[in-house]
Amino acid sequence: MLNPLITICGTTGVGKSKLAIELALHLAKKHFGDQGWRGARVINADSMQVYKGLDVITNKVSQPEMEGVDHLLMGFKDPGEQYVVGEWVEDSLKLITEMHRRKEIPIVVGGTSYWIQHLIFPNRLAKPNEASPTSDSAIPWDPQLLDAIQALPTHLHSLFQNLPKEPPLAKADPDAAFQLHSLLLLLDPPVGQRWHWKDTRKVLHSLTIIRTARRRASSIIAQQAESPAASQPRFRTLCFWLFAEASYLEPRLDSRVDDMIEKGLLEEIRELRRIADAATQTTDSKSASAHNDYTLGIYQAIGYKEFHNFLDNPTSDNVFQESVERMKISTRQYAKKQISWIRNKLMPAVREANAQADTVSLYLLDAAEVDKRWEDRVQKPAIDVTEKLLLGESLPDPRSLSEIANDLLNISDKSANPLDVLQARKKRQCEICTPQEDRPFMVEEGAEWERHLHSRAHKRLHARLKRLGQLGDANSASTDAMGTVT
Repeated sequence: MLNPLITICGTTGVGKSKLAIELALHLAKKHFGDQGWRGARVINADSMQVYKGLDVITNKVSQPEMEGVDHLLMGFKDPGEQYVVGEWVEDSLKLITEMHRRKEIPIVVGGTSYWIQHLIFPNRLAKPNEASPTSDSAIPWDPQLLDAIQALPTHLHSLFQNLPKEPPLAKADPDAAFQLHSLLLLLDPPVGQRWHWKDTRKVLHSLTIIRTARRRASSIIAQQAESPAASQPRFRTLCFWLFAEASYLEPRLDSRVDDMIEKGLLEEIRELRRIADAATQTTDSKSASAHNDYTLGIYQAIGYKEFHNFLDNPTSDNVFQESVERMKISTRQYAKKQISWIRNKLMPAVREANAQADTVSLYLLDAAEVDKRWEDRVQKPAIDVTEKLLLGESLPDPRSLSEIANDLLNISDKSANPLDVLQARKKRQCEICTPQEDRPFMVEEGAEWERHLHSRAHKRLHARLKRLGQLGDANSASTDAMGTVT
């Protein structure tokens, strides 16, 4: 019998942390079920909230708001450190095992649904230890991979044989970063197309898997997907998806940006800039920040890049207003991306897992009117369903909770195969915005790509190249796909 797990996902601004705390407090009141479950702790599943401080830009729940409920994996990484999904899953599993031993319920909450999905479903992340023979000589090379290695240019072949122990920093050594990515593209195109060339830690991790397992990481993922166990969850999972329609959510998100500015957003952004500038100026390779990358991690948080121009022009009110509007747009766009992942990736995986027996129950809770209807539309349904699960009672049909649940939980068939998901998130190179061949400007396919094509910066560069008569191949790329898959 699988142990219970509660996950809470959704966009920013829908009350995910509020619900997690309310559930934890309710579960502390008494014992539930034959197993005697009592109490809960919260595990953070927001990739930005793992960083120390920076409470405003990451929208962390405050200590008073926690009401004494433990929040784990929050605020423990330094800016510049990377913390990837595999590390988070491993850390979370250790915590969950300990909670279950103590008969506590783990509540995983956050907007990084990608992390939550990999926690629920095992065998979807290739690892360097996938090959387990007792010695390297016992591991046969995949023939096609061996052919690809032998066909490598001399400098890339040498790089593969002598992979760095630490990933190079893309900002400090872009040549090394680009070479690593070029090597991965030649050896494992599906995985290479998934990562940005600046994501050096992920690129190096994939190359390490290839060299250790002597197989492509994509082949390992494909083999795992074929296993019947690949679709089976680790836990008897309740997944609460807090959802608000755009007409309710977007004004709330705009107000949240204004509140963040009042609470000190600009001071945090200035501090992030100061840390990054100080790190790039140091020449001490043994310093604590020697392997930190100040272009990734927390530096991808919405707000940092949006206020970049304002930090350079701090007295310009026009630049400030433009930065505010840019942050509001980015926040709304990210919310759409979060919803898209749940509908197109998480929901198909849940459907596949439940093909023979209900092991993952996904409930959409209507968080449109959080001020007026929170108790009857979010809090009470979540508590009722949680109690039924722990007491071993039948759960209600998820589509029965509301009209919006009935509409959104009726989905067409989509693949839950991890390799298909990998391919769906390929990076594309925009020829228009690429400053030089070995510094490609890359954007994820789909909604992000479409937003990029309509961005002011892309249109400005396109118009400039057109005036100069320098579009050439880039022009054909811009009229067809406006970029190339790399």
